[in-house]
Amino acid sequence: MKIRILQHEEWLNGAEYVSWAKRNNHVLLYTKVFNNESLPQDVDADALIVLGGPQNPKTTQEEYSYFNAKKEKEYILKYINANKVVIGSCLGAQLIGEALGADYHHSPNPEVGYVLGRLTEEGRKDKFFSDFPEELNVGEWHNDMPGLTKDAVIIMESDGCPRQIVRFKKFVYGFQAHIEFHHDSFINGLGCVSDNVKRCGPYIKSEEDILSFDTTNMNMVLSSFLDKLFEEYTK
Repeated sequence: MKIRILQHEEWLNGAEYVSWAKRNNHVLLYTKVFNNESLPQDVDADALIVLGGPQNPKTTQEEYSYFNAKKEKEYILKYINANKVVIGSCLGAQLIGEALGADYHHSPNPEVGYVLGRLTEEGRKDKFFSDFPEELNVGEWHNDMPGLTKDAVIIMESDGCPRQIVRFKKFVYGFQAHIEFHHDSFINGLGCVSDNVKRCGPYIKSEEDILSFDTTNMNMVLSSFLDKLFEEYTK
């Protein structure tokens, strides 16, 4: 199976999404927009994973010359309309919502490090999340969150952000939470990011807490979600 990854920042490299794909011998195709790589003209993979970045869906090319939100949303919509798997992480989740007509919003609280996420009633019903515990510490690095279409379903929430995971369609999911982060992701994030995310508030962890967080459990259940999603998709 071919999976195309849209990457907006070098340190936000997909982490567990990439590890899972490699373990399952999927072919990874990258568009590294931070290197000014152009989006493909057509749908050329079975799935699209849109990663996070310092931007939001309203960021202009004057702010980031390589980031064209309009073109990315058009490209995402091509995959959705072709009934492909589409997964968004952080910025990617916000772009999916916008591609489907739902404006992104500022999160009630910025979150950095990790927070306790809770499955909603709908999340407990979604079979792709059957291996998720009802509560799970999940990685975070954001100020914003995806908008909701009329058909969107919230799968996970937290005290600081009510839209941690959103199902937009059967095979289209937005993860505001960085469940894909490995330990190195946090190390690299702390080393690369200065003021792109507000660094004060009740859901901002200290650097010591961030670096002590064990990502094993959230990575494991993310991989389980991907297993179940792609197994259903390929039936």
